[in-house]
Amino acid sequence: MRRAPLTIALTAALTAACGVVQPGPDTASPTPAATGGARQSLAKDRVKAPAKATPEPSASPARPPRVPRGTEAGFMVFDRATGRATVGYEVHTRFRSASVVKILIAVDYLESREPGTAVPARDRDLLRRMLRSSDDDAATALWKRGGQGAIVDRMVRRAGLTETERPPASKPGFWGYTALSAADVVWTYRYLLDRADPKVRDLVLGHLRDATRCAADDFDQYFGIPSALPRPWAVKQGWSGYGSTPAVRCAGTRASSVSETVAGPMEAPAVATAAGPPVNLSRPVLHTTGLVGKGDRLIVAVLTLQPAGASFTDSATRLTALTRAVYRSGRPR
Repeated sequence: MRRAPLTIALTAALTAACGVVQPGPDTASPTPAATGGARQSLAKDRVKAPAKATPEPSASPARPPRVPRGTEAGFMVFDRATGRATVGYEVHTRFRSASVVKILIAVDYLESREPGTAVPARDRDLLRRMLRSSDDDAATALWKRGGQGAIVDRMVRRAGLTETERPPASKPGFWGYTALSAADVVWTYRYLLDRADPKVRDLVLGHLRDATRCAADDFDQYFGIPSALPRPWAVKQGWSGYGSTPAVRCAGTRASSVSETVAGPMEAPAVATAAGPPVNLSRPVLHTTGLVGKGDRLIVAVLTLQPAGASFTDSATRLTALTRAVYRSGRPR
């Protein structure tokens, strides 16, 4: 499936028009694998001429957002009013999705149902818990029922995603190991807003607008967009590599048996996949994605790979500061 007009993800749109943000002084230089010819070729394949003229995007920001040292990031702000990306950096770099993939799980479930059939009460509850409070058990139930990686395959075809891929064959049940990029996250929201059935759109976004502060696992999921940007917003967050229980629970009580470092067995550092470069499965990831502003004008995606052993609290602080800087660079002037 070829994409409809999308001037984001691509050399012409981000480099020439709005400028792919270069790292600031505090930022590590991009690796050759992240900026090489293979990615440029992929970008070229994704370009498609707009169906109608759109205003030129704003100039490159005078102060590009700085990615904290030791952190890898891919981010993008897309302005739906102009049909243009306003800021972007490493938009094709792929990260493991963590809970961001729950959007794909929800949309696939709803779009795979027979038209006109009501969603059973039990499944409505699973969707609510999964989307509002990032409930992993609810996600696992829907993931298994939908055929696990087949969910991702269907959504890739349906939405025209090019950098999203199912988890490694050795980890079929690990929905959080789905690979995705900032560009594909932005496109997923565009698909949901502009092409999905209105009932699907309203159900999914209704839950994302009512995202709870405390997730089902007691992590505080109001990092990034909810803490850094003004309402209205609708968000889907993602985190992985911080253990199953937070060191500081969302309610404020401290878990004495869990440290604030990465807990649990570590996977191989990275897994090469058919769709692109290796995806790191070892270091902690923290992502904030969603819609911001009146009429859902902006789509914001900030994906990060945090330093090995980083605490959730420190990671959230870094991501929130980066999200604030990305928004300031990419918001309409």
